[in-house]
Amino acid sequence: MVPAKAHRHPSLFSSRSKVAMDDLMENTTVLSTLRSLNNFISQRVEAGSGLDASTPAQGSLQMQYQQSMQLEERAEWIRSKSQVVQVEREKIQMELSHKRARVELERAASTSARRYEREVDRNQELLTRIRQLQEREAEAEEKMKEQLERHRMCKQSLDTAGQKLREKEEGLAAAGETINALKGRVSELQWSVMNQEMQVKSLESEKQELKEQLALQHKKCQEANQKVQELQAIQEARADQEQRIRDLEQKLSLQEQDASVVKNMKSELMRLPKMERELKQLREESAYLREMRETNGLLREELEGLRRRLGRQEKMQESLVVLELEKERLLAKLQSWEQLEQSTGLSIRTPEDLSRFVVDLQQRELALQDRNNAITSSARGLEKVRQQLQEEVRQVSSQLLEERKKRETQEALARRLQKRVLLLTKSGLCGAAAHPPQRTISFPAPKERDGMRAILGSYDSELTSAEYSPQLTRRMREAEDMVQKVHAHSSEIEAQLSQALEELGGQKQRADMLEMEVKMLQSQSSTAEQSFPLSREEVSSLRLKIEELEGERSRLEEDKKMLEMQLERFTLQGNYDQSRTKVLHMSMNPASVAKQRLREDQARLQEECEQLRELVRALERGGPVPANLEAAAGLPSSKEVAELRKQVESAELKNQRLKEVFQTKIQEFRKVCYALTGYQIDITTENQYRLTSMYAEHKADCLIFKATGTSGTKMQLLETAFSRTIQELIELHLLHQDSIPAFLSALTLDLFSRQTVA
Repeated sequence: MVPAKAHRHPSLFSSRSKVAMDDLMENTTVLSTLRSLNNFISQRVEAGSGLDASTPAQGSLQMQYQQSMQLEERAEWIRSKSQVVQVEREKIQMELSHKRARVELERAASTSARRYEREVDRNQELLTRIRQLQEREAEAEEKMKEQLERHRMCKQSLDTAGQKLREKEEGLAAAGETINALKGRVSELQWSVMNQEMQVKSLESEKQELKEQLALQHKKCQEANQKVQELQAIQEARADQEQRIRDLEQKLSLQEQDASVVKNMKSELMRLPKMERELKQLREESAYLREMRETNGLLREELEGLRRRLGRQEKMQESLVVLELEKERLLAKLQSWEQLEQSTGLSIRTPEDLSRFVVDLQQRELALQDRNNAITSSARGLEKVRQQLQEEVRQVSSQLLEERKKRETQEALARRLQKRVLLLTKSGLCGAAAHPPQRTISFPAPKERDGMRAILGSYDSELTSAEYSPQLTRRMREAEDMVQKVHAHSSEIEAQLSQALEELGGQKQRADMLEMEVKMLQSQSSTAEQSFPLSREEVSSLRLKIEELEGERSRLEEDKKMLEMQLERFTLQGNYDQSRTKVLHMSMNPASVAKQRLREDQARLQEECEQLRELVRALERGGPVPANLEAAAGLPSSKEVAELRKQVESAELKNQRLKEVFQTKIQEFRKVCYALTGYQIDITTENQYRLTSMYAEHKADCLIFKATGTSGTKMQLLETAFSRTIQELIELHLLHQDSIPAFLSALTLDLFSRQTVA
């Protein structure tokens, strides 16, 4: 058993192995302590022996006593240690048992936790279902309230509509109730009479058939006796005729069977006229009921038509009253409009004229606003262009100033260069005139040289370069080119400036013209406002009135359309104006024919009711029934009634016997099912079946299945206290394998094994 449990629970096996290892370790520690104690005692004994040899003889007894006391104490300590070890072993065993119990409790707790989780999930599902059902119930209640409200409104309308017709219908209702009661009683009596007649006829036919069968049997018996006598006479002479006699007997039995078949066929043929009569009677009744239904339908249609006409007349009267009130209100408004024309002096006679006048004013105002906006936008654009041109003029003027400064600096530089060139050329010419040209280079005199150096130094101080002859010429050319470029650029800038000034003048003129136009338009708008006598408040009030009148006009147009549609619908439904048109009815129309037929049927039913009342009185008195009533009712005789009672009693006795046989067969079948399957099946409620096993430990251990689906082929297991203990079988066989027979078989084997083990 232990390996199986360890195989099932590896955690338990590992815990037990750990406990065993702990026991071994503790045992080894105990042995090691005992060994160390023995070594210590031996060392002390050796030390004591050495002391005995060295100490005098008079202290040996005291030392021995002390050693013996120490040995006893150590022995007591060792004994207590062994007891402690034993107690620890017992403690370890108890811990082992506690661990086992704890493992089992943990396993039980895990199973209970799983069950609790399942229960929680199931409860959550049930709560969600309950919430859904509550929501559906609330929706259904709301719908029910709405339907009740609608029903109440309809009932109120029907009560108000039918209150006028109740006085006329009370007499008809009372007569109809009496007629219906008498009809019901008559129909019951007719059905009872018809049933009795049918039973009597069936009994008479059976009696006739039995008489015919009896006569046939008598004839057959006589023929058989004659044949037997003949055969007995012939048997003495001929023994070989026995075989023929047997053949004849067989033929006779076959003939009897044929006769029984013929008899059955005759009985069926005898039933045919009775069935035809019943069919004819049922057809007559159905035709009569159909006629009654048609007449009732015609009367109901006529009543509904009258009700509809009455409702339409009332609605038309109400609509006429509303239209009269609306007409008076519109006339008052028309008078107010005429007074408005007289008070204002404008040609405003209708809301359309006022709306057109306001629309014209709005269009003029919008045109002026658009023109003003266009002028202001163009003025803003011109202002922006003017600002841009001013900015460009400032930039050009600043550039012109810079160019002028550059030009002045360049001109000063050019003048200086020209002066220096002139000085150089003068000094060169002087030197050439004083000395003729020779191959050797001649230098000027010291004074002239100093003077020239001073001049050149002054020019060098003004100039920035260090070498003069090639750079000066190059700079002069560059300066001349720069001066020409500056002149050209300045001329271009002056031309652009003059062009910009011309454009600025044109833009200023255009802006002045636009400002003049704006002023003119403003003056025109002010004059137009002054020419119009109404103020802004009056215009706004007139606009509000126009809006109200337009709303009323749209509403009146909708009402007019609705009334036209109602008139068209009334005309299509066949309504007419009684003051203008007359309707002629034919004397033999379907309605009059139906009324005449209804009167005749009512008179006939009243006669039948009177006859049935007399018959009931006669039957209640217990006296003889009159001949005319008996013939009219078709009552059977007393003998036939007695025979019918006997037949009823025999049929009831037969049914009672059949019930007893059926109950015994059901009990036998239940016992056989219980013996074969091992389960007792009981029906608790509709579509619920309780299964109780013969191997159940308790009487309350049962399973409950519920049949679902259209034909009841699907079965669902309902939760019980016993089903919670077999969750493993349910998960294996029902959830995974989906097999109820396998589940029941496994449960039977499980319960049987429990009983055999116990």
